Amino acid sequence: LLDYCADRPDIAATVQSILNAALRGTDLTKQMLAYSRRQPLRPRLVELNGLADRTKKLLARTLGEGIMIDLRQSHEPCSIIVDEAQLEAAIVNIAINARDAMPNGGTITVSTQKLRFKPEDVMDRPGLAPGEHAVLQITDTGTGMPPEVMSRIFEPFFTTKETGKGSGLGLSMVYGFVKQSGGYIGVTSALEKGTTFELAFPASAERSEEHT
Repeated sequence: LLDYCADRPDIAATVQSILNAALRGTDLTKQMLAYSRRQPLRPRLVELNGLADRTKKLLARTLGEGIMIDLRQSHEPCSIIVDEAQLEAAIVNIAINARDAMPNGGTITVSTQKLRFKPEDVMDRPGLAPGEHAVLQITDTGTGMPPEVMSRIFEPFFTTKETGKGSGLGLSMVYGFVKQSGGYIGVTSALEKGTTFELAFPASAERSEEHT
């Protein structure tokens, strides 16, 4: 239709608006599917250390100057079964929120480790089962969040950003993806003391080609 009315800019502008609205609707549908844990995933064996290293380079380009990326990798392989692209997108999403919480710049620390959780270790982590997990933590030096905000950050459409600067679906998408992948996500924060997101996925006994 756009091609058909190429010589009618007044009509073409209206058609473009319709197209943009349709594409936006597509994006919102994908985001809601992610939150409801119904998005199509392509899980495969992924080595978390390697993914974190690759994502660091992406974050450096995405977050811009003023944000330092500190990568701290586990000394042992951390293999998990997950959709690599979706996990990378989740890290970027969390990092962008961290950047917004550091308007004057700061540091985002991305760390990986393999941990074996005992029953007593998971009592304060609802949804996390005991056993061996690969754990990813993303910590910022930002403004932090009060308890009333922290308790709602995974709610769809909840946002503290100005109108037009956030849909409120970013972190709800991350939550849905992690849960759909059989993982755990938690957050700790305090005003003026930064925020830490913790993502844990069951460790795989298989070894990624990155470490074979």
